Amino acid sequence: MRAAVRRTCGEPSVVRIEEVPAPTPGAKQVLVRVHATAVTAADARIRGANFPRGYALIARMLFGLRRPRQPILGGVASGVVEAVGSRVEGFAVGDEVSGSSGMALGCHAELAVLPAKKLVHKPAAVSHEQAAGVLFGGSTALHYLRDVADVRPGQTVLVNGASGAVGTNALQLAKHLGAEVTAVASAANATLLKELGADHVVDYALTPVATLTEKFDVVIDNVGNIGIPAGRRMLSPDGVMLLVVGDLSETLRARGNVKAGPSPERAASFTTLLDRSPTGR
Repeated sequence: MRAAVRRTCGEPSVVRIEEVPAPTPGAKQVLVRVHATAVTAADARIRGANFPRGYALIARMLFGLRRPRQPILGGVASGVVEAVGSRVEGFAVGDEVSGSSGMALGCHAELAVLPAKKLVHKPAAVSHEQAAGVLFGGSTALHYLRDVADVRPGQTVLVNGASGAVGTNALQLAKHLGAEVTAVASAANATLLKELGADHVVDYALTPVATLTEKFDVVIDNVGNIGIPAGRRMLSPDGVMLLVVGDLSETLRARGNVKAGPSPERAASFTTLLDRSPTGR
């Protein structure tokens, strides 16, 4: 099979299309012929070994100290089932599915192995491209806004880095949950953010996010440039700051009204997202 392979860490140019052996699913895995995948911020960080401050050694141990432990990147895929493991139930050859390979990666290929517990049936109304595009950013945004912050109607939400994968999903999910949304991004993305439902758009080049004087019930930072002290100053009395991106020090200091930590990949969250796409926003 063909795959996008990198034998070392570095710029995008280190990735090459190569012929590699097809993977074989384990007992609890599903082999998927990939129709669509996504190149995410996580892929870029792993490819370039460009990790948030404090995480470099941990990440290198996970993904390879001297060379990539898994040369094929890609953590999400949408496609058709080619084979199922002996202990897999609920999926059959020919099913259209979408899901995540987790830390195992491997989705930037014609065939990928995914754990059955992180796989869902793709709704017929959703294209493979739409499914692959929403899973990474959508599941992260859903976890932080619904599960951690419990966003409710009438609340105010600031989305910093609103034009990225997590940001665009956070904007739409916050609106779906009934919040008033202020989106921070470059001026070039203002039209897109308005189309996605932003009530207010802030150009960070003209107004640095940390200088905003408004108070918000939720501040979700997808960039990592606000900082905990400034973020807390932006919160309403019962507000919460969500650190989607932060260095190790900030993650360890996140407590009280500042929340951080990994976003779990749950099949139930994938189903929620796919059931709302493309017309269910």
